[in-house]
Amino acid sequence: MIRLSRLADYGIVLTTQVARYPNRHWSAPELAAATGIPLPTTSKLLKTLVRSGVLVSHRGARGGYGLADAERRVSVAEVIEAVEGPIAITSCLDPNGSDCSLDSVCLTRTNWNTINRAIRVALAAVSIEEMATAVPEAFMDSHADDEAGRKQARPSGHLSA
Repeated sequence: MIRLSRLADYGIVLTTQVARYPNRHWSAPELAAATGIPLPTTSKLLKTLVRSGVLVSHRGARGGYGLADAERRVSVAEVIEAVEGPIAITSCLDPNGSDCSLDSVCLTRTNWNTINRAIRVALAAVSIEEMATAVPEAFMDSHADDEAGRKQARPSGHLSA
């Protein structure tokens, strides 16, 4: 099973909550309450997301956390990378070095690179703003229509770029 870390997941949840209300500034306790993420974890992640440039911190009585640039599209990949570092599906793809003993003779490394790029592209194709909606546009099945002929929000089972 390929799984995001809990911190990366929480980072996406926090950023998505902020994106739902782009003109609002959130305090750490407000975000913790709104998302159900423990306050210490929320505070830690907010600092990380500010350092990476995804969020910005405003001081003062009307301060709090907000999107760093409401005009810029922030992708899910950017948030994951802000929290976890570069996306690498296997240790041999880690840009900080590999501890794999098969590294020099591995026949699958090229294919892992291809798979890793595909995952990175898919995560980059979905914005945090899209995540703030019920079903992101990238997950919509363009052929799913209801009786009235309107598009329905049905997960398609695949990503479209």
